[in-house]
Amino acid sequence: MGKIKELYKKYEEIIVYLIVGVLTTIVSWGACFVAKFFLDSNISFQNFLINTFGWVVGVCFAYPLNRAWVFKSKNKKILKEFGGFAASRLSTWVLDVAIMWFFVNIVSFESFLINLLGKLNFVITDITTQDKIYYWFVKIFISAVLVTIANYIFSKFLVFGKKKKNKDVETEEKPVEEDN
Repeated sequence: MGKIKELYKKYEEIIVYLIVGVLTTIVSWGACFVAKFFLDSNISFQNFLINTFGWVVGVCFAYPLNRAWVFKSKNKKILKEFGGFAASRLSTWVLDVAIMWFFVNIVSFESFLINLLGKLNFVITDITTQDKIYYWFVKIFISAVLVTIANYIFSKFLVFGKKKKNKDVETEEKPVEEDN
């Protein structure tokens, strides 16, 4: 049991970050699910609104948890800190969209996986709906891993990073010389 506590203490920030991330994902997806009752997800723009709503709810949910539990921020400029958090999450949202666009439009991900699996001597005779769902989950997984890593780096070093206190003039105490 001591070994587990030791490992937890060593990796506490990352473990708590991942737990908060899972909770944020559940809340964000839940918000999307609720929004689908009010909007038609078959219409492209409304689908964009649904996803944007889920993202906004996710960011608003994630900020206080990351602030208090993960990075234990004591920054008194909460609005500025939240702005930095939202901006960093917006940049990783763009990364997420770019990754998904890349896999769908440039790489033709299904073909890429089929070629890769073929080279590994897997025989693929037919692509079923189940396969397409599988490929879609692989794309989401790759995107989620990259976005999670980027979010952690931005949060740790840019948003919640410990700021060094700047002094306009650093003074050094010099020993007083005594007259003999």
